Amino acid sequence: MRAMWKGAISFGLVTIPVKLYTATETKDLKFNFLHDVCKTPIRYEKVCPACGREVTNDEIVRGYEYEKGRYVVIKEEDLENLPLDTIRSIQIVDFVNLAEIDPIYFMKSYFLAPGDLGLKAYRLLYRAMDESGKIAIAKVALRAKESLAAIRVYQDSLMMSTMYYPEEVRSAEHLPELAGEVKLHDNEIKMAKNLIENLTAPFEPGKYTSEYREALMNLISAKIADEDIIVPQRPEETKIIDLVEALRASVEATKEKRRPAGGKKTRKAAGS
Repeated sequence: MRAMWKGAISFGLVTIPVKLYTATETKDLKFNFLHDVCKTPIRYEKVCPACGREVTNDEIVRGYEYEKGRYVVIKEEDLENLPLDTIRSIQIVDFVNLAEIDPIYFMKSYFLAPGDLGLKAYRLLYRAMDESGKIAIAKVALRAKESLAAIRVYQDSLMMSTMYYPEEVRSAEHLPELAGEVKLHDNEIKMAKNLIENLTAPFEPGKYTSEYREALMNLISAKIADEDIIVPQRPEETKIIDLVEALRASVEATKEKRRPAGGKKTRKAAGS
């Protein structure tokens, strides 16, 4: 892997040189757009309408439109010289409990690796955070933006996840579909909780795979081999109007999955 950023973690009077590596990647299949007539890939060009020609990346600069049709140009050196401590430093603000942060705040994850002569200080912070059970809330400037970030222990390293600021997170109170009152019966709540209990299991990330991606790859492989592709009919969904019956059916279905070989029940679900 190649480091995408070099700087330091700073908290109190401690400075730890670090390097930043992207920790995640998407496995989505990427498609090119083709002209349906001749199957030629469509080309996207960056054209200056005033000069009437295509421009290269090194001719393009950032511009902020402060009035209609009027821009101020922001160059890379302008961003590098902003009077902020976070330009080349990850500034730790607080240490908090991870359980206090709702997952909606998290964006993208990065590995933090020790920089030159920073291994001992890095290991000290790792050990202290691991034994305290705390994570750090910090600020860092990445990709022309100062982001909120969380630093935590992950496997044998420190992980940094960029976060949304509170003003960037929308509130669910603006959803009109949530208006109105409904009456929930005790039996409905009991069976819903029973269903959750039957489906509860330890989190094992390895067992979750993308069936959509696998099916799409099979489709592509079949087209490459010029084979006939059979698309199975989707079964008609049974509409269950009664919420209690839907919950009861779901509970029974999950109980069947939990029975060991031999057909013996491991437990009897409440309310069934």
